[in-house]
Amino acid sequence: MYAALWRVLPGNLWIKAAILTAGVIVLVTLLMMFVFPAVDAAISVREVTVDQ
Repeated sequence: MYAALWRVLPGNLWIKAAILTAGVIVLVTLLMMFVFPAVDAAISVREVTVDQ
């Protein structure tokens, strides 16, 4: 799959690397802003089971 993605991207090595880096940054940003908070709110395990 990664080889197919690499072949589909336009440009030389540096342009492909820049496109993939930008894509990873966008993906991580979207996960941090929307997906992870929604999952955290859905799970919401707040019980502490560790005693001293």
